[in-house]
Amino acid sequence: MICPVAREKIKISSASVTTANQSSPCVNATAFDPSGNSISSGNGIAFIAPNCMTSRPTTVRTPPIIVTVRIVTSHLRYLRCLTSPTEGSRSSMSQTVHRITIGEAPPSRLDKALARDVPEEAHLSRSRLSKLITEGAVTKDGVPLTDVKAKVAEGDTFDITVPDAVDIETLPEAIPLDIVYEDADLLVVNKPAGMVVHPAPGSYSGTLVNALLHHFGGDLSGIGGEKRPGIVHRIDKDTSGLLVVAKSDAAHHGLADQFAAHTAERTYRAICYGVPDRGDPRLRGVKGVSFEPGNIIKVTTQLARHKTDRQKQAVLFNGGRHAVTRIRVIETFGQTAAEIYCNLETGRTHQIRVHAAHIGHALIGDPTYGGRRRLAADTPGADEAKAFARQALHAETLGFVHPVTKESLSFTAPLPDDMTSLLRALRGL
Repeated sequence: MICPVAREKIKISSASVTTANQSSPCVNATAFDPSGNSISSGNGIAFIAPNCMTSRPTTVRTPPIIVTVRIVTSHLRYLRCLTSPTEGSRSSMSQTVHRITIGEAPPSRLDKALARDVPEEAHLSRSRLSKLITEGAVTKDGVPLTDVKAKVAEGDTFDITVPDAVDIETLPEAIPLDIVYEDADLLVVNKPAGMVVHPAPGSYSGTLVNALLHHFGGDLSGIGGEKRPGIVHRIDKDTSGLLVVAKSDAAHHGLADQFAAHTAERTYRAICYGVPDRGDPRLRGVKGVSFEPGNIIKVTTQLARHKTDRQKQAVLFNGGRHAVTRIRVIETFGQTAAEIYCNLETGRTHQIRVHAAHIGHALIGDPTYGGRRRLAADTPGADEAKAFARQALHAETLGFVHPVTKESLSFTAPLPDDMTSLLRALRGL
């Protein structure tokens, strides 16, 4: 609960007014609100400070008195004046406070220790805990800790103040969805090519999230402190196929763990230039390429943003993020093109597209990594391949363990019409 006297903690010093000609007195006032805001009142004026460190004088003229207020805010906006806490969790004023006591042999960092010892029912991932720490929502003996790397010891007790979920500004939109599966905790959707997954600069509407907000109709649990669909993984705008979306913190936390551990099954179908062949001497000489039983080509590299084109990813072998793709040829069209399966061990941005280009078999239609490569004009399907308006890539299979029921689930989405038509053309049909 909030201390009833918190808003009355005001110190005032003033000079008395004795004559009409005396210069206006100066009142220096500061007020501290438990939410981290500073408020000055007079003529109905209030100052609400944002969540950042600020310190500036503000002068409010309320004749005949000049009031100078110094606004001081900090990351303490989550702190409240609370009664003596008890072990466990409690809810007060649109927030929940979890009291955590660190167990034996804890990790050395605060964020890792809390992630290990926080109760599962709190549904707080390590990334969520890190954000709360930097925002001043984690305290020890009433003192906020804002360094995720702060040292901890067995027996240390911390209070984690978690604001209740709030509505976000992204607006629901009545956009049709191809829903493959849905229950109380999650949803699997077959995303069409051309749809952006999450609102971003230049794409604030028409996204999958806009459509999901309309579909859910507000029936969402808080995910990461917001009432929103939990986007656990993404696929590119112009890639079609399956995505799983969390509807609750429990589902989001469990699914995120599976994707982080690379235990979720993700298989894509693609159409590439040329035929990846393990017998090709050129392919055997490409750094990062190895071969596995079953005619599988394994591509292992690091990926990072391109140094000069920030919209692209680049293959590295020092630095960047570890990325592994396995490729298997399904069907060949002479030596000009092939349909392939791509299995993701990791899920980096543009991973399949970058790896396919790295081994010399860029995806047909890829405007970013395909370069100017074209099929020979006299090749079946050459015109259709040239006119293909996106990368020929489809997230066909998605499998994971249900984070709540623990049931193994697997889903398959058929190829979209444009890829089916391209394959028919390449076959000469």
